[in-house]
Amino acid sequence: MTKPTLPELLHAAVTAVGGVERPGQVSMAEAVAEAVDDGSHLLVQAGTGTGKSLGYLVPALAHGERVVIATATLALQRQLVERDLPRTVESLHPLLRRRPEFAMLKGRSNYLCLHRLHEGVPQEEEDGLFDPFEAAAPTSKLGQDLLRMRDWADETETGDRDALTPGVSDRAWAQVSVSSRECLGASKCQYGAECFAEMARERAKLSDVVVTNHALLAIDAIEGAPVLPPHEVLVIDEAHELVSRVTGAATGELTPGQVNRAVRRAAKLVNEKAADSLQTATETFERVMELALPGRLEEIPEDLGYALLALRDASRTVISALGSTRDKSVQDEDAVRKQALASVESIHDVTERITQGSEYDVVWYERHDRFGASLRVAPMTVSGLLREKLFTDRSVVLTSATLKLGGDFNGVGASLGLSPEGTEGDDIPRWKGLDVGSPFDYPKQGILYVARHLSTPGREGSRGDMMDELTELVEASGGRTLGLFSSMRAAQAAAEELRGRLENPILLQGEETLGELIKAFAADPGTCLFGTLSLWQGVDVPGPSCQLVVMDRIPFPRPDDPLMSARQKAVEEAGGNGFMAVAATHAALLMAQGAGRLVRATGDRGVVAVLDPRLANARYGSYLRASLPDFWYTTDRNQVRRSLAAIDAAAKADGT
Repeated sequence: MTKPTLPELLHAAVTAVGGVERPGQVSMAEAVAEAVDDGSHLLVQAGTGTGKSLGYLVPALAHGERVVIATATLALQRQLVERDLPRTVESLHPLLRRRPEFAMLKGRSNYLCLHRLHEGVPQEEEDGLFDPFEAAAPTSKLGQDLLRMRDWADETETGDRDALTPGVSDRAWAQVSVSSRECLGASKCQYGAECFAEMARERAKLSDVVVTNHALLAIDAIEGAPVLPPHEVLVIDEAHELVSRVTGAATGELTPGQVNRAVRRAAKLVNEKAADSLQTATETFERVMELALPGRLEEIPEDLGYALLALRDASRTVISALGSTRDKSVQDEDAVRKQALASVESIHDVTERITQGSEYDVVWYERHDRFGASLRVAPMTVSGLLREKLFTDRSVVLTSATLKLGGDFNGVGASLGLSPEGTEGDDIPRWKGLDVGSPFDYPKQGILYVARHLSTPGREGSRGDMMDELTELVEASGGRTLGLFSSMRAAQAAAEELRGRLENPILLQGEETLGELIKAFAADPGTCLFGTLSLWQGVDVPGPSCQLVVMDRIPFPRPDDPLMSARQKAVEEAGGNGFMAVAATHAALLMAQGAGRLVRATGDRGVVAVLDPRLANARYGSYLRASLPDFWYTTDRNQVRRSLAAIDAAAKADGT
C-alpha cells in the first residue's frame, strides 16, 4: 500500500469532523509537515475559522513521532482531547494503519491527592493532621464541596480537577491536592499505586500525543527535571500567551502570611534554636513589609536586605534540621514534614534569588487591599530561557490568531528568543513565519471605527465625552455590545453610567462567573457585557449578540508596572526603542485579540470602535492598526452610527 499523501489525510480528517477544507488550513498543514520533517521551527498565524487544530494535528500524527501540544486555555485542551483528537485518530486509522494514543497531562496540583483525601491535611497549630471533612460544617459551602469531592473520588477515573462539575473553590481544592514539592512520592505513599497524578504521567509516557498546558511546559523548561516525556515535535497553540505564562511560572513571591505559615509548619519538627531563628527572621521581615510602598526596587534597601539574609540563613538551617529530626508525637510525620519542607524551601529559594541580585531579575513591592504587601521577583525577559530550552532537539510549531504584529513576526519572535526571520548562524534556531489568513472577508464583514474627535484619555479622571460616545454607539446598535476596558475601575464606571442612561441590560465582569455572564450575553441580543482583561481574549459569541466591540483606550501597560517599565528601560539602554518593543507590542497583541471577538463566523457583521484618538493621530497608530484584522476603516462618527443601525435592523428583521 502506498503511503497516503498529506492532502488525502487532511481531507479524511476534515470530513470526519464535518468541516470544510480551507486554503489556509491546507497551507498550514503543508508548512507544519515541512518544519517537522526538516527539524526547523514555524510561527503560523491562523485566523478564527481556519481550522488550525487539524492544520497541525494531521501532519503531526502522520509524522509518527511523539508530539506534545501545549495550550493556554482549558477550553482548547478539552476540545482537543474530547473532540478533535478522537475524531482525527479514527479518521486517519484506515490510511495510516495505526491508531495513535493520546493523553492529557497537567501539573500535580491539578489532580486529587488520595493521601490528602483519606489521611487529612497537615494543620498549622497542633501536631499531626486534621480531617477537613470533620472540621467543615456540612451545611457550609466548603463542607458541601468537600463531601461532594469525597463521593467524586470513588467515581472519577482521572482525578482531574477540571473533570469535576460544577467546580469547587480554590480553598476547597487545596484541602485535597498537593504541589509537587509537598508530594510524598509514589514509593513512600500508601496510595502511590492508585495515585491519579502518577497514572496521568504513565499514560503520557505511553501516548503518541500528549496534551498539556503552557504552565507545565514552563515548569518543564525552568526546573530542569523533565515532567513531560521525551518528544520530537512540540506544538504551542494560543502561542501569544506563552511569554506571560512562562514569566508567571518564573516569578517568585514572598508575603508575611506565607512566611508565618512556614514557621508554624516547621516549629514542631525542628529543634528550638532553629525554630526561634526562623521566627525572629520572620518578625523582622514583617516589620519591613508593613512600611513597603508599591513599586520597583532597583536596589534592595538596607533593612529589606538584612531581613532577607536573615530569612535565607534561618530557612537553610531549618531545612537541614528537618532532615534529621523525628517526632514520635506527630501523626503521619512524613506528610507533615513534606509540607513544612515545601514551605520553607520556597522561602529559601526566593530569598536566595533576591539576595544574589541578578541583573536579569526585577524586584518590586506590591500592595493588595485585602492581602497586604508582597515582595516579588521576576525575570527581566524569558527570551533567553525559551531560546535555550524550547528550540533545541525538537521541532517547534507556534500558532495563534495573533502572532503577526505591525506587519511581521519579528516582534513576537524576539520575545521567544528568536533572531529576525532569515538570520543565518550555527547556533541560531531556523524558523519562518507564515500567515495563512482567515476564511472571513474582514473588509466586508467589519468596520474599524476610531473616535478621532474625542479628548485623549488621561491617567485618571472621568471621560464625559467618551461616555456620551459609548452611549450613542450602544443605542445605535440596539445593545449587542462587548465593552473591553483597560481597567476594572473604568468598566465599573461605564456600567454604572450606562445603566442610568439606557434600558439595555448591562452585565459587568465580577458580578457573576465569567461563564454565566457570557451565556447570558449570548442569549439576549439587547444585552451588553462590560469587563477587562479576560474578556479581551476569552469570549466566543458568534451571531447577532455581539455586533459592536468597544475598546475604551489603547491598552498600554500601566506606566508604574514594575516589570514592563523595567523591560522597556532595558531595551532603551541596549539602544532599542523600548516603547515600541514593549508597550506598543503589548497593546497590539491585546487589541488584535480584542478585535478578534467581533467576527467569529462567516455571517457575522459589526463594528470595532476604539474610543481613543491616538489610534488615528499618534505615530504608533499605524503599527497598531496593522496588527488588527483588515476591517474597513473610518473616523466618521455619523457613518458608523448609520452602519450600526442598519446592522441592528437587519438582525431584527431576521428575528434576532
